Amino acid sequence: MNAVQLAALIAAGFFAIGVCAAVFVLIRFGRLISMAGMMLADYRDRTDVLIDRAQAAVDRSHQQLSRTDEITASMDEVSSNMAELSGQVSALAGVARGISAGLGTPLTKLAALTFGVRRAVALRRAADVRAAEVRAATVPAGEARAAEVRAAKVRAAAAGREAVLPGRRAVLPGRRTVLPSRRERVTR
Repeated sequence: MNAVQLAALIAAGFFAIGVCAAVFVLIRFGRLISMAGMMLADYRDRTDVLIDRAQAAVDRSHQQLSRTDEITASMDEVSSNMAELSGQVSALAGVARGISAGLGTPLTKLAALTFGVRRAVALRRAADVRAAEVRAATVPAGEARAAEVRAAKVRAAAAGREAVLPGRRAVLPGRRTVLPSRRERVTR
Protein backbone atom coordinates (compact mmCIF):
# COMPACT_ATOMS: atom_id res chain seq x y z
CA MET A 1 0.00 0.00 0.00
CA ASN A 2 1.49 3.10 -1.05
CA ALA A 3 0.86 6.68 -0.06
CA VAL A 4 -1.71 7.34 -2.76
CA GLN A 5 -3.77 4.39 -1.76
CA LEU A 6 -3.47 5.36 1.89
CA ALA A 7 -4.53 8.88 1.04
CA ALA A 8 -7.46 7.50 -1.00
CA LEU A 9 -8.42 5.25 1.91
CA ILE A 10 -8.30 8.15 4.37
CA ALA A 11 -10.26 10.33 1.92
CA ALA A 12 -12.84 7.53 1.51
CA GLY A 13 -13.13 7.24 5.32
CA PHE A 14 -13.63 11.01 5.67
CA PHE A 15 -16.13 10.90 2.81
CA ALA A 16 -18.05 8.05 4.53
CA ILE A 17 -18.00 9.97 7.83
CA GLY A 18 -19.13 13.12 6.02
CA VAL A 19 -21.92 11.21 4.25
CA CYS A 20 -23.03 9.72 7.60
CA ALA A 21 -22.99 13.18 9.17
CA ALA A 22 -24.95 14.58 6.22
CA VAL A 23 -27.50 11.75 6.49
CA PHE A 24 -27.80 12.41 10.25
CA VAL A 25 -28.27 16.14 9.65
CA LEU A 26 -30.85 15.46 6.92
CA ILE A 27 -32.79 13.09 9.20
CA ARG A 28 -32.80 15.70 11.97
CA PHE A 29 -33.77 18.38 9.47
CA GLY A 30 -36.63 16.17 8.22
CA ARG A 31 -37.88 15.75 11.79
CA LEU A 32 -37.62 19.50 12.27
CA ILE A 33 -39.62 20.13 9.10
CA SER A 34 -42.29 17.56 10.09
CA MET A 35 -42.56 19.16 13.58
CA ALA A 36 -42.86 22.58 11.97
CA GLY A 37 -45.58 21.22 9.69
CA MET A 38 -47.49 19.80 12.67
CA MET A 39 -47.16 23.11 14.53
CA LEU A 40 -48.44 25.01 11.50
CA ALA A 41 -51.40 22.62 11.21
CA ASP A 42 -52.11 23.10 14.94
CA TYR A 43 -51.89 26.90 14.56
CA ARG A 44 -54.17 26.69 11.54
CA ASP A 45 -56.74 24.73 13.58
CA ARG A 46 -56.47 27.23 16.43
CA THR A 47 -56.86 30.16 14.08
CA ASP A 48 -59.90 28.50 12.54
CA VAL A 49 -61.46 28.16 16.00
CA LEU A 50 -60.46 31.74 16.82
CA ILE A 51 -61.95 33.02 13.56
CA ASP A 52 -65.17 31.05 14.27
CA ARG A 53 -65.40 32.62 17.74
CA ALA A 54 -64.78 36.08 16.30
CA GLN A 55 -67.48 35.47 13.71
CA ALA A 56 -69.90 34.33 16.43
CA ALA A 57 -69.11 37.51 18.43
CA VAL A 58 -69.73 39.63 15.34
CA ASP A 59 -73.03 37.80 14.74
CA ARG A 60 -74.12 38.38 18.37
CA SER A 61 -73.22 42.06 18.14
CA HIS A 62 -75.21 42.29 14.90
CA GLN A 63 -78.22 40.74 16.65
CA GLN A 64 -77.86 43.18 19.54
CA LEU A 65 -77.66 46.09 17.11
CA SER A 66 -80.82 44.92 15.36
CA ARG A 67 -82.58 44.66 18.75
CA THR A 68 -81.32 48.12 19.62
CA ASP A 69 -82.76 49.41 16.35
CA GLU A 70 -86.11 47.83 17.23
CA ILE A 71 -86.03 49.40 20.70
CA THR A 72 -85.10 52.77 19.25
CA ALA A 73 -87.99 52.53 16.81
CA SER A 74 -90.41 51.64 19.62
CA MET A 75 -89.03 54.49 21.75
CA ASP A 76 -89.69 56.87 18.86
CA GLU A 77 -93.27 55.60 18.81
CA VAL A 78 -93.55 56.00 22.59
CA SER A 79 -92.19 59.54 22.45
CA SER A 80 -94.70 60.46 19.72
CA ASN A 81 -97.50 58.94 21.83
CA MET A 82 -96.28 60.88 24.86
CA ALA A 83 -96.27 64.11 22.83
CA GLU A 84 -99.84 63.40 21.74
CA LEU A 85 -100.84 62.62 25.35
CA SER A 86 -99.25 65.80 26.67
CA GLY A 87 -101.21 67.75 24.07
CA GLN A 88 -104.42 66.15 25.25
CA VAL A 89 -103.55 66.81 28.90
CA SER A 90 -102.79 70.44 28.21
CA ALA A 91 -106.12 70.70 26.40
CA LEU A 92 -107.89 69.26 29.45
CA ALA A 93 -105.99 71.47 31.91
CA GLY A 94 -108.23 74.44 31.13
CA VAL A 95 -111.33 72.34 31.74
CA ALA A 96 -109.88 71.11 35.04
CA ARG A 97 -109.12 74.67 36.14
CA GLY A 98 -112.68 75.68 35.35
CA ILE A 99 -114.14 72.76 37.28
CA SER A 100 -111.90 73.38 40.29
CA ALA A 101 -112.77 77.10 40.26
CA GLY A 102 -116.49 76.33 40.04
CA LEU A 103 -116.68 73.48 42.53
CA GLY A 104 -113.56 74.06 44.60
CA THR A 105 -114.81 77.00 46.63
CA PRO A 106 -118.14 75.43 47.72
CA LEU A 107 -116.42 72.14 48.56
CA THR A 108 -113.79 73.96 50.61
CA LYS A 109 -116.49 75.83 52.49
CA LEU A 110 -118.41 72.61 53.13
CA ALA A 111 -115.25 70.89 54.45
CA ALA A 112 -114.52 73.83 56.75
CA LEU A 113 -118.08 73.79 58.07
CA THR A 114 -117.93 70.04 58.71
CA PHE A 115 -114.63 70.41 60.54
CA GLY A 116 -115.98 73.25 62.66
CA VAL A 117 -119.10 71.32 63.65
CA ARG A 118 -117.06 68.24 64.58
CA ARG A 119 -114.65 70.35 66.63
CA ALA A 120 -117.48 72.13 68.45
CA VAL A 121 -119.21 68.83 69.29
CA ALA A 122 -115.91 67.38 70.59
CA LEU A 123 -115.28 70.45 72.75
CA ARG A 124 -118.85 70.33 74.04
CA ARG A 125 -118.51 66.65 74.97
CA ALA A 126 -115.20 67.31 76.72
CA ALA A 127 -116.87 70.12 78.71
CA ASP A 128 -119.75 67.78 79.63
CA VAL A 129 -117.25 65.17 80.84
CA ARG A 130 -115.44 67.72 82.99
CA ALA A 131 -118.74 68.95 84.42
CA ALA A 132 -119.82 65.38 85.20
CA GLU A 133 -116.52 64.74 86.96
CA VAL A 134 -116.93 67.91 89.02
CA ARG A 135 -120.49 66.91 89.94
CA ALA A 136 -119.31 63.42 90.86
CA ALA A 137 -116.73 64.91 93.21
CA THR A 138 -119.37 67.02 95.00
CA VAL A 139 -122.09 64.30 95.19
CA PRO A 140 -122.58 62.48 98.55
CA ALA A 141 -121.03 59.00 98.93
CA GLY A 142 -124.23 57.07 98.22
CA GLU A 143 -124.76 58.77 94.88
CA ALA A 144 -121.04 58.62 93.89
CA ARG A 145 -121.40 55.26 92.16
CA ALA A 146 -124.20 56.50 89.89
CA ALA A 147 -122.22 59.66 89.09
CA GLU A 148 -119.15 57.56 88.19
CA VAL A 149 -121.24 55.44 85.86
CA ARG A 150 -122.71 58.52 84.17
CA ALA A 151 -119.25 60.13 83.80
CA ALA A 152 -117.84 56.93 82.29
CA LYS A 153 -120.68 56.78 79.82
CA VAL A 154 -120.16 60.41 78.80
CA ARG A 155 -116.39 59.89 78.34
CA ALA A 156 -117.00 56.77 76.27
CA ALA A 157 -119.55 58.56 74.13
CA ALA A 158 -117.08 61.43 73.56
CA ALA A 159 -114.40 58.95 72.53
CA GLY A 160 -116.83 57.01 70.34
CA ARG A 161 -116.50 53.66 72.13
CA GLU A 162 -118.43 51.46 74.55
CA ALA A 163 -118.39 52.50 78.21
CA VAL A 164 -116.27 50.57 80.70
CA LEU A 165 -118.01 51.07 84.00
CA PRO A 166 -115.91 51.79 87.11
CA GLY A 167 -115.20 48.68 89.12
CA ARG A 168 -115.70 46.37 86.17
CA ARG A 169 -113.20 44.87 83.80
CA ALA A 170 -113.23 45.66 80.10
CA VAL A 171 -114.88 43.14 77.83
CA LEU A 172 -112.86 42.46 74.70
CA PRO A 173 -114.65 41.28 71.56
CA GLY A 174 -114.75 37.50 71.36
CA ARG A 175 -113.79 36.95 75.04
CA ARG A 176 -115.79 36.07 78.13
CA THR A 177 -116.43 38.65 80.79
CA VAL A 178 -114.30 37.98 83.84
CA LEU A 179 -116.28 38.72 86.96
CA PRO A 180 -114.48 40.04 90.01
CA SER A 181 -113.79 37.52 92.72
CA ARG A 182 -115.77 37.48 95.96
CA ARG A 183 -112.92 39.14 97.88
CA GLU A 184 -112.84 41.99 95.32
CA ARG A 185 -116.61 42.45 95.68
CA VAL A 186 -116.41 42.59 99.47
CA THR A 187 -113.60 45.17 99.50
CA ARG A 188 -115.47 47.52 97.22
